Amino acid sequence: MRLGLNTFLLVSPFVNDSTSLFKQIKRWGFETVEIPIEDPSHIDPAHVKAELDKAGLACGSVCACMGPDRDLRGTKEQQQTGVAYLKALIDQMVVLGCPSLIGPVYSAVGRADAYTEKEKAAHWKAVVRNLKQVCRYAEKKGVQICLEPLNRFETDFINTCDQGLQMLKEVDSKVLKLHLDTFHMNIEEKDQAKAIRKAGRRLAHFHACGCDRGTPGNDHIDWEGIAKALHAVGYKGDVVIESFTTDVKVIAKAASIWRAMEKTRNEIATKGLKFLQKTL
Repeated sequence: MRLGLNTFLLVSPFVNDSTSLFKQIKRWGFETVEIPIEDPSHIDPAHVKAELDKAGLACGSVCACMGPDRDLRGTKEQQQTGVAYLKALIDQMVVLGCPSLIGPVYSAVGRADAYTEKEKAAHWKAVVRNLKQVCRYAEKKGVQICLEPLNRFETDFINTCDQGLQMLKEVDSKVLKLHLDTFHMNIEEKDQAKAIRKAGRRLAHFHACGCDRGTPGNDHIDWEGIAKALHAVGYKGDVVIESFTTDVKVIAKAASIWRAMEKTRNEIATKGLKFLQKTL
């Protein structure tokens, strides 16, 4: 298990100049970075890869940023835009040497409503169809897609491990895997460790976040149980701290971060890393 940091803790959007953060991330002791690419035009992936190499880091994952115009269950135009965006990220991942596209790769974040059973079925069918297309593209490019269930306040579509596994079954692609996040699971799962064990070998990416989006370990989550479950399923993917602070205004608003979770944002990274090294 490599330990990584999502750059949303430090900056949004991530652009070419943001690579100046890599030295600090490396000094803290992380092995990988997770880069949310809000728009493919924001970076030159060859430049970012060169800076990663200089710092001695790897891009372990690219995080899909699914806005209102990128929705695989939305209007025809939104679906097309979403598919094109995900394919563009995959192209950049090849240059970055990045193996995993992660996140809620199915719908716009923040779209949460009560739909009829007929509407739900139509949404599900559309996402299956679109993900099949994106997965075929990922297969050709040699990368994997890790689908993340989100909590009920961020989506009505896929909230639990069980729902994620059902989507994997219906898309039926060897490159579509599951991505679990302790913050979301703390809200939606009865037992986080049990969900990890159920995911088993299909679990390919993991976010370690405090129950309040703060420092992992400085919260009430059963980290010992999570660690045992990860080892039990033979998990060898990245474990990434994905936390947000009020310092990064755009993401703070999007993730409903209205107060400081810790005294400084840096301690989310440094104390979180030390805790995960000890626990995992």
